[in-house]
Amino acid sequence: MGRHKASPYNPHGVLFIKGPCAKLTVILNYIAKNLLPPLSLYIHIPWCIQKCPYCDFNSHAIKADTPESAYITALLDDLAVDIQRYSITRPIRSIFIGGGTPSLFSPESIDRLLRGIEGQLTLEEGLEITLEANPGTFESHKFAEFRALGINRLSIGIQSFNDALLKKLGRVHCSQEAIRAAEIAHQSGFDNFNLDLMFGLPGAGPDSSKIDIETAIRLKPSHISFYQLTLEPNTWFHKFPPKLPDDETIFSTQKECQKILADHGYRQYEVSAYSQSGLQCRHNVNYWQFGDYLGIGAGAHGKITQRLPEQIIRSFKAKKPEQYLSDSHQNGGADVIAVAELPLEFIMNHLRLKQGFTVDAYQAATGLAAATLEPALSACVKQNLLIQQNNHYYCSGQGWNFLDNILEKFIVTV
Repeated sequence: MGRHKASPYNPHGVLFIKGPCAKLTVILNYIAKNLLPPLSLYIHIPWCIQKCPYCDFNSHAIKADTPESAYITALLDDLAVDIQRYSITRPIRSIFIGGGTPSLFSPESIDRLLRGIEGQLTLEEGLEITLEANPGTFESHKFAEFRALGINRLSIGIQSFNDALLKKLGRVHCSQEAIRAAEIAHQSGFDNFNLDLMFGLPGAGPDSSKIDIETAIRLKPSHISFYQLTLEPNTWFHKFPPKLPDDETIFSTQKECQKILADHGYRQYEVSAYSQSGLQCRHNVNYWQFGDYLGIGAGAHGKITQRLPEQIIRSFKAKKPEQYLSDSHQNGGADVIAVAELPLEFIMNHLRLKQGFTVDAYQAATGLAAATLEPALSACVKQNLLIQQNNHYYCSGQGWNFLDNILEKFIVTV
């Protein structure tokens, strides 16, 4: 994609003037710009072929009359409102089109969406643009068109290569379609794509996840997401729980598969994310590093820093597609994150990453002094949940397995 001409960065209303003060003004604006976190864009397309029984995302079965064109218009209107509301002039470092199953939309609609974004925002050179897709929606010509539009990363929802397990998960594809999807991704020019896999599935045998991981590795993705099935509220599985493997089996399965991934060059950099060297998902890393992101689309959420520490905003959009379409200019809302909650918010995100965090990163992202992490931070180090090296903190093996025990120490009680 080309780059939209950048606007002067002016988040604090500094006037741009000519004359002797012009150089100072440029410097002040540069400093202001770099006080704010990197900015990404998340776009939610809420339709799927059918709703899976484990899924708690905002997704809805697609219909013959799904308003594809009207939804693209609403997304671009939504974006325009957010840009004005939050005085956005920072460049976008990544775009993630999630769902639902965004690959159900036509290349023509995705093209209109991307061009509309490019016309409203400054895009960093070489930004990552991810599109979520499911194997049942893969057609060679369609994905070649997506690649030609500038989409340079796919995230493919495989879940398993076992047909019996796929049926229990309510998936609409079979194992051969999953394999074919990865082959089409390569053929279409995607050298950077993710495969989603689950473990701890109902009826799974001791070797099923190992076979899934080995099959995925043979397909040569750059990234594998490998996460445990959880029974989330407001899902069919939560209402009618299937029989799952016991905790000991699940834990041993996870450890065995993690070793296979590591042996084949897939480095774990986040709780459930494994990538080849240098190919971590930039968009998700920005989330976990407490970066900012605009969220547009039905049920989308965003986080925007306007002033540290007292004006970090969580935005949210109307969840039902019909409500979102009715007036994308007005629906949704926003809440300011209380300053007292920022230590937990920061820790909850950063400790998902293997690399942990530095005190400098905490101060830069929140505007708070290092002392605001105490006494919880010292308590975690003393209990060997966190390891400290100079001003760098990261989870120990014990802390990684019991992350909730760390987070509860940072909860503010009133």
